[in-house]
Amino acid sequence: MSTQTLPEVDTRPEGTDTSDDDAPKMFHYVRKNKIAESAVMGTHVVALCGEVFPVTKSPKPGSPVCPDCKKIYDRMKPGE
Repeated sequence: MSTQTLPEVDTRPEGTDTSDDDAPKMFHYVRKNKIAESAVMGTHVVALCGEVFPVTKSPKPGSPVCPDCKKIYDRMKPGE
């Protein structure tokens, strides 16, 4: 019986705006009801700007926000 080692794979999807230390460079707006599901189940969410990623971090007050998400959010009417 022989053992094979699989090559190391980066499981983080491309384009998630993360830096080398795995801290997000900016945060995106996503639907509230999808955040917990993604954090627990590991499913991907779709941000207002179209970015697709799993939720891994929560923003702190004053964290940088994706400018495209912010523009879209500011144009939305309450309840959308």
